[in-house]
Amino acid sequence: MKSYTHFTLNEREYLQENYEKGKSIRKIAAFLGRSPSTVSRELKRNWSKKKNHYHAWGANVKYICRRKNCHRKNHLLLNEEMYQFTHKGLLQYWSPEIIAGRWNTEHSENLSFSSIYRAVRAGQFPGIKPWTHFRRKAKTYSNQKKSYTRFFDSSIHDRPIDADNRSRFGDFEGDTIYGSVGKGYLVTAIDRRSRLLVAVKCEDKTIPVINKAFFLAFAKVSKQIKPLTLTLDNGTEFLGFKDIEIENNLKVYFADSHSPWQRGSNENINGLIRFFFPRGTDFRNLPQEQLDSVVSLINNRPRKCLEYLSRIVNYIDSKNDFDIEDRKLFEKLINIK
Repeated sequence: MKSYTHFTLNEREYLQENYEKGKSIRKIAAFLGRSPSTVSRELKRNWSKKKNHYHAWGANVKYICRRKNCHRKNHLLLNEEMYQFTHKGLLQYWSPEIIAGRWNTEHSENLSFSSIYRAVRAGQFPGIKPWTHFRRKAKTYSNQKKSYTRFFDSSIHDRPIDADNRSRFGDFEGDTIYGSVGKGYLVTAIDRRSRLLVAVKCEDKTIPVINKAFFLAFAKVSKQIKPLTLTLDNGTEFLGFKDIEIENNLKVYFADSHSPWQRGSNENINGLIRFFFPRGTDFRNLPQEQLDSVVSLINNRPRKCLEYLSRIVNYIDSKNDFDIEDRKLFEKLINIK
């Protein structure tokens, strides 16, 4: 099928010259390689009633003006409340999907995340650029033929069913994030049910330092939520897991090797942290206040799994299947520093 092309200025000049000479529309169309109806519409659409003739330059100016106004209007830019809501979300590093999902749960007028992407790429939000406010493409993992853990007596397959189905609080996933060689590490832990994140800096990943970091991380939440289990990967920094169990009164389990999806919540959160602290960041010089502000930003980020509600407290209220103690607990948890 032949693709359609608009009239060019040269074609319009040929049309004007030969139409004024009395040539028929069919002959002009045959020379231009166009349908006679196309030439007829061009004359009718751009005919000057005032001067009672067809002028090529005037027709081309009308064409350019119509092209500027024919594109689909982005209703995001026409609704001031929607625009301000979106801009505020982008400044908090929310993804367009999260912004649209959150808006649609609170308003009757629908907002598409693709509209937000188009507006950002068109420069409609000052200071917002795709490469500064959107997450980079995630790594892809291929399925391994054989998965196992080096700690057979603490395998994830022996983890309690309540931890697997996220039916209780206190089941954590943990990991380490490195800045660069010799530039410090972060120890992260996320509660599987609430998706609450805690993070602590450490100078290196020797066993005593890592164990102390987990102790400090759980100390931040232990008054509100009792850690019950901790699921880790097979990194050598976790060889002292027995001490972690004793110091924090919990049970440690290990995911299969080459199986990051078994700790999906933690891997996803680590990706969010990497957005703020890319590889090469020197964690040794990172102020704890800056780390706490990033953790708070992530903990207040709406989650698709929580029906686009930012705070677990709101999710609890919407479900009506939590008791008063749960509500009080998370009102404190969400503001942990």
